[in-house]
Amino acid sequence: MDAPSAYQHCEDIVRSQARNFSYGIRLLPAPKRRALSAVYAFARRIDDIGDDHDAPPATRLSKLGDERERLADADAHPSDPVLVALSDAAHRYPIPLEAFGELIDGCEADVRGETYDTFEDLHWYCRCVAGAVGRLSLGVFGTSDPETAVPRADALGVALQLTNILRDVREDGLSGRTYLPAKDLARFGCTLQRDGSGRLTDDPERLAELIRFEADRAEEWYATGLKLLPMLDRRSAACAGAMAGIYRHLLKRIKADPLTALDTRTSLPTWEKAAVSAMAMSGVRR
Repeated sequence: MDAPSAYQHCEDIVRSQARNFSYGIRLLPAPKRRALSAVYAFARRIDDIGDDHDAPPATRLSKLGDERERLADADAHPSDPVLVALSDAAHRYPIPLEAFGELIDGCEADVRGETYDTFEDLHWYCRCVAGAVGRLSLGVFGTSDPETAVPRADALGVALQLTNILRDVREDGLSGRTYLPAKDLARFGCTLQRDGSGRLTDDPERLAELIRFEADRAEEWYATGLKLLPMLDRRSAACAGAMAGIYRHLLKRIKADPLTALDTRTSLPTWEKAAVSAMAMSGVRR
């Protein structure tokens, strides 16, 4: 498959599956948009393998291992449009493809059903599944000071993943997953256990305190991560700002009404995502 067709395939994946991230990616100039679409498409492939609950864990782990091997020689798969596009993008931009290895590490942890005792443990997971994507994205965006920019890209990824975790507490719980650190749960006297009707059995006030505590922690990571934006060119900053802005709006909703967030999956309407994206492009920050 030729590179233009491969990139088109990746952009189609972004349009149909990226949801929140598509609002930022579309703000990039065409060459960077195509490259970041290739990064997203391969990351999405990894996530989809990890989340395929119809397949037994051993099968998913095997498939993740296969993708790790294929990535190591991305040029050798001319019939795979995602790898064709990703390989071409990596020849054009300093994309650290090895960071995908960390994403696979995190997805393998999901498949194994790992839980996290402390925030330091959870930070490892967030850095794998989202910080890695931040570093990959930075390879496309470009920066004149990578030593400073890379930790900030990492931090922004951690902030986004913490927001994801808070948004998905109910969904994850119903599928048997708990990401919030065990020591944080113990600190607030919560278990996140549900009764036969699916309702949380913890004291509502303690639950609300727990969620607000975790939301405040996420905000601290945003404060560090958003320092990346002034280091990027305008359209790359708009892309990162749109993605971060949408997730910060989600976080604010979760923090404002923690108990509702625990019972339903918090989301933003399309008009609000578009508004955040427009503000990012115009350089307006909230």
